[in-house]
Amino acid sequence: MKRILVSQPRPSTDKSPYFDLERKYGVEVVFRPFIKVEGLTAKEFRQQRLQIPDYTAMIFTARTAVDHFFRLCRETRYTVPDTQKYFCVSEAIAHYLQKYIIYRKRKIFYAESGKLDDLVPLIQKHNKETYMMAVSDVHNDQPNALDEHGIQYVKAVMYRTVSNDFGPDEKLDYDMLCFFSPAGVKALQTNFPNFEQGDIAIAAMGHTTIEAVNEAGLRLDATITPETPSMASAIEAYLKKTGVEPVDND
Repeated sequence: MKRILVSQPRPSTDKSPYFDLERKYGVEVVFRPFIKVEGLTAKEFRQQRLQIPDYTAMIFTARTAVDHFFRLCRETRYTVPDTQKYFCVSEAIAHYLQKYIIYRKRKIFYAESGKLDDLVPLIQKHNKETYMMAVSDVHNDQPNALDEHGIQYVKAVMYRTVSNDFGPDEKLDYDMLCFFSPAGVKALQTNFPNFEQGDIAIAAMGHTTIEAVNEAGLRLDATITPETPSMASAIEAYLKKTGVEPVDND
């Protein structure tokens, strides 16, 4: 095991556990996103027959959704009123709003747990609001906590996930591929239609991502577990399982 491809952007800090793996096991971790996000144009958004001014509260489950909401507001020349309320699935997303607005607790709410379920009581307390949730084109259409509690809201697709194409001379010469979304698996098939797994290990996290690996006829070699709750720890467990020994860095 020499080269591991992590299909995400390179971490912004040197303290990433992926770099610890490189030092500890002498492997090379390459960061190469298989997918990228593109915003819908204002024209494409209007085709959904939704008007942002009709909704007094936004529900955000990702910082990407925040970015594209305010981008679309700017492109449609809509000035978001100070009365607009924001309901975020996590504190991190709530604080991210400071990039666009002045943070005021009376109009920004978030779930302490980071789960949509725990956002429900906050939304129920503000039942006079009209709610819009900003989502990607590949969002999960399965009923969620909002649906189960009868929350009235609309999903507005504001951005899409597309394949981040490989160059004509770019090779897939890795010993392990790590996936974090079904779109990443689809991008592999798009860019390398004749891909044969062979001895290449595949790691994936998330139920839908694992399903995509199975549906593609690929072999899943590593995933997160209660004992290995992150992708980095799952990779390390696989390295140990396959007999890769730590290197002597002294």
